[in-house]
Amino acid sequence: MEETIPIFIAIIIFVLLCVIRITVINQYERGVVLFMGKYSKTFKPGVHLIAPIFQRVLKVDIRTQTCDIPPQEVITKDNVTVKVDAVVYMRVLNPDKAVLEIANFRAATSNFAAAALRDVTGNFELDELLGKRDEIADQLKQIVDTQTDKWGIDIESVRLQNIELPSDMKRAMAKQAEAERERRAAIISAEGEKSAAKAVADAAAMLNKIPGGMNIRTLQTLEKISTDPSQKTVILLPSELISKISKK
Repeated sequence: MEETIPIFIAIIIFVLLCVIRITVINQYERGVVLFMGKYSKTFKPGVHLIAPIFQRVLKVDIRTQTCDIPPQEVITKDNVTVKVDAVVYMRVLNPDKAVLEIANFRAATSNFAAAALRDVTGNFELDELLGKRDEIADQLKQIVDTQTDKWGIDIESVRLQNIELPSDMKRAMAKQAEAERERRAAIISAEGEKSAAKAVADAAAMLNKIPGGMNIRTLQTLEKISTDPSQKTVILLPSELISKISKK
């Protein structure tokens, strides 16, 4: 009789192990429990006992996740074909809805966001598409968030990544940018010439007011013509003679 007790206890432990199982839910997870195929409750982080024969636990990650939208070929409002891709940052708020309302919430969110991306960007012209990324991303976020709300998914943000232009369009834009830079350089050069001419005129007017000012300035200029004295020949004429000649 005493020998059968350990065997009986071992049988009981084996049956309990078959009927009851320990499952651990991490801090960043929630466990959706299905009892006989029906939703019963949601496990919070910690250690839980379940009956494998009757219960099934589906773990759902509630951390912020990224969902890449592959490049989408879009025709803009001004009939330019571009490729646009984006990334969606989402988070599961209701794990039970994410499991019960949709088969694969990540794939569904990605597909819906791709379709919304084509619709939204198609309403903008190319210049607007390049200059209003944040506005387009906000519109895309609102559309996707409205749809995924019933799946228990919250869209935290959407970011447009790359806008790929056709090669001929890139060349045209490069020529346009180069022409714009040349135009600005010509304007800056002309403004510099204008400022220099004004400064020279002001200096000449100031020197004319001073007796002998122009002669002193002329001598200073002759001094800077060449540093080697043998290469310079200076002929001095009386200023009165120059004045008489200029009057005639």
